[in-house]
Amino acid sequence: MEQARLNIILHELKKSVLVSLWFMFLTFPIMVIRVNTLDHTIMWRWTNMAMIGCAAFVLSFFWRWAMKKKEASAVPAKSSWPHWARQNWAGYVENKTWIYTLQGLMLLGFIILPWIVSTYKTNILISFLTYVVLGLGLNIIVGVAGLLFLGHAAFYAIGAYSYALLSKYLGFGFWIALPMGGIIAALAGVALAFPVLRLRGDYLAIVTLGFGEIVRLLLENAGSFTGGPAGISNIPRPQFFGMHLSVAETNIYIYYIVFALALVTIIAVSRLKDSRIGRALQALREDEIACEAMGIDRVGVKLMAFGLGTAWAGFAGVIFAAKTTFINPSSFTFFESAIILSIVVLGGMGSNAGVILGAAFLVLLPEYLRAFSEYRMILFATAMVLMMVFRPTGLIPARGRRYVVHDPDLDLDDGSKSKEV
Repeated sequence: MEQARLNIILHELKKSVLVSLWFMFLTFPIMVIRVNTLDHTIMWRWTNMAMIGCAAFVLSFFWRWAMKKKEASAVPAKSSWPHWARQNWAGYVENKTWIYTLQGLMLLGFIILPWIVSTYKTNILISFLTYVVLGLGLNIIVGVAGLLFLGHAAFYAIGAYSYALLSKYLGFGFWIALPMGGIIAALAGVALAFPVLRLRGDYLAIVTLGFGEIVRLLLENAGSFTGGPAGISNIPRPQFFGMHLSVAETNIYIYYIVFALALVTIIAVSRLKDSRIGRALQALREDEIACEAMGIDRVGVKLMAFGLGTAWAGFAGVIFAAKTTFINPSSFTFFESAIILSIVVLGGMGSNAGVILGAAFLVLLPEYLRAFSEYRMILFATAMVLMMVFRPTGLIPARGRRYVVHDPDLDLDDGSKSKEV
């Protein structure tokens, strides 16, 4: 047995050595040879080759080990825990007291956080909570309804420009523009949904991507109205009963506004998933034909998904405009839509906790890894590839409802009379 295991390890090491040699051969002209055109000299950077070889060897060995672990975990294994232990653990998990305690502590921490951190970190937290709202809004369309949507940044821009233009031309304040920005974005989402009702999958993604680019180009070319590429500046910040606030105090005030909006969004999306509308959206995600055959209005459900999801993007856009006091079309490119979609996919489609964790991973983590800013996109792409291979359902996948069936005639292998479905 030990000899067979040793042979397997030696075989895997041999594969990793061959991979590292092949990778060094491929990258040799780029990473080793450096031509100085001024002095007409050639610099040989052999250290780079050694580093690439070592990195390729380690990554190759780790990759195959992880793939074997994944294949092994795909085979269901019988639990070695006794039935009473598993039952007690299930009871502990079902006990919501410790969950509510943890949530209360986190809520208290977020409330006092802006008073104990710097203004810079408060701005980072505002961005994090804004992306939480954006991710949860997109989660309604992508995670709950199962519609691939690549133009969320367009409705983010519609909300931001709604506040900027209403303030500039009509003199509306923040609190009036906040609900109006959401309503305008929702109406734009419903208007987009009408021509794409019959589309799904890649075709729907292409249309929504095109809509996002159309909105950005319109904002750039309507210079007399939207300011064009120069954007709109001097957007007023929200007022607190007419009091004069400093920059730091205004940031704290905006933090509490977006924090309250994030809480409302989390509660609203959670209640939506368990409501009749949410069940219809999930049925639409699972099988559109069966959903329609069961009497669910497919058109109305899709319109509702687009309207509800894009409304939260409009709210977030209004807060973004109030925070930065300056917006232009370059702030709402396809990259923004890709980041928001990555938050949903990385965290777990249909999972609120997953979206929050995904926003923390993609917004907070890069700010605290600025030492690796040159390699940020490489690390981001690597993380996405690893997630798609080893955790395709996301960091915290959505969990369906669980029901325990007690049947006296049921006799399982562990002697229990109940079965969870």
